Amino acid sequence: MKLVYPACFYPCEEGGFTVVFPDLPGCVTEGDSISEALEMAVEASAGWLLSCVQDNETLPDSSDITKVKLEYNDGFVNLICIDLDEYAQKHGNKAIKKTLTIPAWLNTVAEKAGVNFSQVLQEALRERLGI
Repeated sequence: MKLVYPACFYPCEEGGFTVVFPDLPGCVTEGDSISEALEMAVEASAGWLLSCVQDNETLPDSSDITKVKLEYNDGFVNLICIDLDEYAQKHGNKAIKKTLTIPAWLNTVAEKAGVNFSQVLQEALRERLGI
C-alpha cells in the first residue's frame, strides 16, 4: 500500500531541517541536510502509519497540499510517498511461518519438556545474529 502525506520542512538555526506531519499527530523528525530530512521523513511517517495498522486504527486522511498551513514563514511543504508494505516487511512484527525439520526423538523430548519451539528458534536466531 502506497500512501502520500504532506510534510512541513522548517530550517533549524543550527542547520538541517525539522519535519512535521500535520496529519500524523506527534510525528516529527529532522535531518542535517535536506536529503537526510527527506529520508528521515519517510522513515518516521512509515513507522507512525505501521503502528496505526498494527493497532487496528484507521489511517488518517491525507490533507490537500495546497491547504496545509505552515507554522513558520521560512518553511515549505513537500509530499512524502510511503510504501507501507515495503516498510512492514523490514520492520513489522507480523509473524512469518517457517517450516523446519528436526529429529523425531528431539521433538518428543522437547514436547514432553513443554518447549515453545517458536520462542527457542527466535532466541537462537537473536544469539546467532548478535541481536
